Amino acid sequence: MGRQIGKNAGKPWYQPTFSPEQGVLLVLMGAFLTGASLAQAWNWQTSLACLGAFLGLQAEHPLTVQIKQRRSWKPRYLFWSGVYGGGAIFIATWLTIQHPCLLWVVFCGMIALGVNVLAVLQRRQKAIDIEILMFAAICLSSVFVYGTTADGLSIKAFGLWLLNTLFFSSAVFTIKLRKSKTSSLNGGLMYHSSAIACLGLLYGLGWLPLLTALTFGVALLKMAVIIWQRDWYCHCRFEHIARFETYFALTYIILACLTVLPAHLPPSA
Repeated sequence: MGRQIGKNAGKPWYQPTFSPEQGVLLVLMGAFLTGASLAQAWNWQTSLACLGAFLGLQAEHPLTVQIKQRRSWKPRYLFWSGVYGGGAIFIATWLTIQHPCLLWVVFCGMIALGVNVLAVLQRRQKAIDIEILMFAAICLSSVFVYGTTADGLSIKAFGLWLLNTLFFSSAVFTIKLRKSKTSSLNGGLMYHSSAIACLGLLYGLGWLPLLTALTFGVALLKMAVIIWQRDWYCHCRFEHIARFETYFALTYIILACLTVLPAHLPPSA
């Protein structure tokens, strides 16, 4: 990370910065698509909500880098954090005025950003609880997109948010198997067992349709494959792991979207 910061430090202030974490962009895309699928529509405000969430995520990268090297102020990081953050705030404010139900979603996102900043200051941004919280914050985009498109929220939107959070957060435990200090399977097995119990409760309460809840089986299948091929998973090059995780994530996103769509979409207005 230090090498990357040094490499970027010499770039002109007007050159945009982009998050190097491609995995979080996949999570954001999954949240967009599942939220829109649940709303069973897509309009120009849906696209605006997606853009706002994307800008909010992009603002986090230069802000985090600047905080890490807070003894040396970098105009490039400050400028682009302000541009991305200002755009996200403007869009979120306008959409919230149009759809007041989004207020709590925006509020929760602001709290998550504050927690992330505090975690960076304390050098805890890679702690399991912080990473899960950040996945939960990104997955709020599904509720944001749904609320914007449907002009209201529903318990199924909350259920879908929790499902997305549980699925994408499972990668925290599988990726950490590659590190010697966190190579134990116990944490991952406990997490997946707890997730199954939580999803069973959500289905019982009517927050998730059965087929949608069953899409978490993709995470269970991934965990089973990792246990079966643990030596390969823990020692192969990371680019292979990135593809491996991406294939399972895309499979989950497609299945989750299909399970919340009706047999026939309503005609466009």
